[in-house]
Amino acid sequence: MKRTTTIGGFAVLVLAATVGLAVAADTLGGNARKGKYLYTKNCRTCHGQTASDLSPSSLVQAEWKAHFENAAALPCRDKWPAEMTEADVKDTFSYLYDFAKDSPSPAKCN
Repeated sequence: MKRTTTIGGFAVLVLAATVGLAVAADTLGGNARKGKYLYTKNCRTCHGQTASDLSPSSLVQAEWKAHFENAAALPCRDKWPAEMTEADVKDTFSYLYDFAKDSPSPAKCN
């Protein structure tokens, strides 16, 4: 009886973790792979000049989220390409968020 309860409890935990990750990924709504390309193309020219500059692992997820809550107010927004869409901004945010310092798979280099 105890073994069945333990297995059932473990199954519930696995299910809850899977649903939680799926919901978290869905709330971002961006494509991190495309975001990496956009970051490299548009952001690294200014933010990647030195080793101490901005990279995904420079901040924790909560800090990236706070920065992008009002992306129009970011200090560097006026330097973004005119053709950068809101979807592109979401993709870039997804990349930075997914590889943040406290993420399950933080970026290993700048």
